[in-house]
Amino acid sequence: MTKEDLKIVFFGTPDFAVESLSRLVDGGYNIAAVVTMPDKPAGRGRQLQQSDVKRYAVEHGLPVLQPVSLKDEAFIEELRSFDAQLFIVIAFRMLPEAVWQMPPLGTFNLHASLLPRYRGAAPINWAVMNGDTETGVTTFFLKHEIDTGDVIQQRSCPIGRHDNVEVIHDRLMVMGADMVLETVDAIIAGTVKPIPQDQMLTAGQEPTPAPKIFKDTCRIDWSRPAEALYNHIRGLSPYPAAWTTLRDENGQEITTLKVFETGEPVPFSTGECPLPGTIKADRKSLHIACADGWLQVLSLQQSGKKRMDTEAFLRGFTLTPGIHCK
Repeated sequence: MTKEDLKIVFFGTPDFAVESLSRLVDGGYNIAAVVTMPDKPAGRGRQLQQSDVKRYAVEHGLPVLQPVSLKDEAFIEELRSFDAQLFIVIAFRMLPEAVWQMPPLGTFNLHASLLPRYRGAAPINWAVMNGDTETGVTTFFLKHEIDTGDVIQQRSCPIGRHDNVEVIHDRLMVMGADMVLETVDAIIAGTVKPIPQDQMLTAGQEPTPAPKIFKDTCRIDWSRPAEALYNHIRGLSPYPAAWTTLRDENGQEITTLKVFETGEPVPFSTGECPLPGTIKADRKSLHIACADGWLQVLSLQQSGKKRMDTEAFLRGFTLTPGIHCK
């Protein structure tokens, strides 16, 4: 079998998936159809917005399926009509068994972690938030439980001290696209030797979860150590963004701040013991107290405003005595 003979259905939604789809199309692989999320209203006008994958597919004349339900019989029959031998899933919904078991060569997923580390919806965020110095990408065959299938290939990359989630996302997006093509070629050549994930765990080791990020996950708890918050903030930057509230001396909320970037943690000086959330500022800099040190905020966004550097924020916002973060 050649890559031109192998019919592939591609499942994906965001730009992370587009990189792989683009590489497959440019490489001459036979993309029979693309499955993506239905158009959704977004923005102030609530106009319907197409997914990144749909825009690419339409521009390149690829058939597009947008099922509301992946269990819908009409969708499953239409999917079956393409007679594809392989499905590829990248940044999409969980597929029902009737779908992922359909192609004779299987369904594989590209996941942005070194499985079995960081199974779940937000692997890149959690790797950075937890202060890891390494992450990577994995291709694996789908099975019942999410992100538990047998591993086909893996490749690692470093997480730099100052990298945020956007930097790692873009790095893994390109690395992952390379590996998707390598995985397809290995499947065509019949050289794939999948490894069960439980064989990749050392005695007593457990898989690492990477659950979905919610608004409360992003809230900054200033009673935590400065190092932990430094990682927390860059692991959520620029999206969905860590946040905190500014409160007056009576504890009343003044505004909400998203924090995108901080300097390195600075330990308290001898004798310093400010309450967590205490603000130390001048005309150009803003430091906030954590459990064991200060974080200098470098980039932020006030509710209803645009993102700006701290100096610009301080020119337009007066920090009166007693204002603190909570």
